[in-house]
Amino acid sequence: MNILRKTIFSVLFLAILPLFSGAQTQMTREEYIEKYKNIAIAHMQYYGIPASITMAQGILESNSGNSQLSRSSNNHFGIKCKKNWTGEKVYHDDDEKGECFRKYPSVEESYLDHAEFLDKSPRYDSLFVYSSTDYRSWARGLKAAGYATAPDYAERLIRIIEENKLYLLDRDQGEKLYAESHGAEPAVEAEMPVMGREDGVNPNAFRVTINAHRGYNVYRTNNVCYVLAKEDDKYEHIASLFEMSAKVMRRYNDVAPDAQPMKGDIVFIERKRKAWEGNVLLHTVRGDESLHEISQAYGIRLRPLARINKVKPNVKLSNGQTIKVR
Repeated sequence: MNILRKTIFSVLFLAILPLFSGAQTQMTREEYIEKYKNIAIAHMQYYGIPASITMAQGILESNSGNSQLSRSSNNHFGIKCKKNWTGEKVYHDDDEKGECFRKYPSVEESYLDHAEFLDKSPRYDSLFVYSSTDYRSWARGLKAAGYATAPDYAERLIRIIEENKLYLLDRDQGEKLYAESHGAEPAVEAEMPVMGREDGVNPNAFRVTINAHRGYNVYRTNNVCYVLAKEDDKYEHIASLFEMSAKVMRRYNDVAPDAQPMKGDIVFIERKRKAWEGNVLLHTVRGDESLHEISQAYGIRLRPLARINKVKPNVKLSNGQTIKVR
């Protein structure tokens, strides 16, 4: 009888074992990209870090969200505690046994800390001179700055980016390009609710490439929200959609009272900053670029930008000339 019971127990145990072992399923690389690519794009727009680099680092450092560290602490970028870390901690064997790693309440917090970590650490300042489409320079720069000890770290990032066509995420309408390249329909953008005049525009309500407001994608640079003008657009039309006057919108964009935007022009829907809040200190003039175009690109008010460069707002710039942005 005891033998029979043991036999039945063994059979039952073997039958239910697959259910327990499959409870924590492995995420594929494609699933990982689909789940977090919008965060990477949003951080590219705000911080200037290529979305492809963010995704490749997340994939490599967390094994597409399957590593023990990422599962136990939501740490997807292998960021260690450092002296200034005041959050929760976990201990994990890496270069040495029992090293201290940051623990986050969510994966989104890990992505945000990664962007802030690169943006605020002086050792990574040199990376921000590269375009957000130059993923190869970013990959090599991360290795040179000491982000990881693996000798082939840059090559591994580049391989992940190119094998998965992550470089498409760095381009205009990157999410759409990426979806089309993988035979998927791009995500439908939800319409943002109309906000009242007294509330104004809340920058935190917009997520780049995720939400739209009455047919306009809302982007952010230098912590200021903007849209891109369409064919035959007018400030009056855009302003009405964002519950403000055209006069105020023109003031936000440092243009004349009778000016109208051209297709593709940046149109700020809130007031620009007095100075650039990123790491880049200087901008090199390209072609016939104007001081106003630079102020729009960086989200800096025109007059303060002219003042710190000791020039007039309508000064004619020369190709290759250096302009301070903060």
